[in-house]
Amino acid sequence: MTAEPSSTSLVLAFDVGATSVKAAVLDANLEVLSESRRPSRRGPGIIEVIGEIGDELLDTVQGVERTRVVAAGVVVPGLIDKAAGVSLRAVNLDLVDCPIGEPLARRWGIPVQVGHDVEAAGEAVHRSAGTREDPFVVVLGTGIASVMFVGGAPVRGVSGQAGELGHMVVRPDGTLCRCGARGCLEGIAGAHAIVRAYRDGTGHQVEGARAVVERVATDPVAAAVWQGAINALADALVSVCTLTAPGSIILAGGLSDAGDALVGPLRTAMTERSHVATVPPIRISPLGSRAGMFGAGHLALDLAARLPAESTSPIAELGLRR
Repeated sequence: MTAEPSSTSLVLAFDVGATSVKAAVLDANLEVLSESRRPSRRGPGIIEVIGEIGDELLDTVQGVERTRVVAAGVVVPGLIDKAAGVSLRAVNLDLVDCPIGEPLARRWGIPVQVGHDVEAAGEAVHRSAGTREDPFVVVLGTGIASVMFVGGAPVRGVSGQAGELGHMVVRPDGTLCRCGARGCLEGIAGAHAIVRAYRDGTGHQVEGARAVVERVATDPVAAAVWQGAINALADALVSVCTLTAPGSIILAGGLSDAGDALVGPLRTAMTERSHVATVPPIRISPLGSRAGMFGAGHLALDLAARLPAESTSPIAELGLRR
């Protein structure tokens, strides 16, 4: 027997990226009650970072309120064993065969669902869009990945994790990616790649890709770097449209905050390149850089709904060893 999470239930949600960890306490309607953001860390030490943020967030719901926190969702990039709660390989985090769910469940005393960051973000974006069209959701950040929907359901592929758009090769003679290939999309259009290209072109370091976008109108190097990123993204998305003909393209993630500076030039570049497929509507998700965090919240609430109603020990019910 299972029960729907109570309307008073709270969950922890974590979006773990290569640059930062975004986390929050969310209620059953995914309203943010408390929120935190902290720089990320490469390697297994990221588990301690997540644990510390969770401890701080739990301190904001003390006493009786603490018992309302029923589950946590943690989403990370790369290849995931969701059932085991293990990161199999995340190149941007230097994680290989790293347990995530079990150590955090022990630490907090609540069940933890681990998921793929972009799959979870795509689900959240799709739910929030409130449309029946089948979108192709792209999350643009340090990494780039995507989720395609067909008949309202995400396409997960044989491996369960289709959508690694950032590792589509768009420039075969390009720079070496951490995955081992050359010319991957995220090596040109990812946030770190944009900052790196601007630094290489000017000798100046800037704080984040947003600073490059803000210079586009007045700085020729920034304009060239941004257009190069957009052209690479357009090449990838035209291929996607030619193969899959999505109902729309929805952009989320930190780079989607560029808004019209992204959508207009991207639509133009795709139209110039598209000789067979129709360029679908391109939209910015209102979830922006928080899409992954809300996706993690959905995972936590879905996990809570699967817990036995009579369970007094969620960790024991999930079969985690003490």
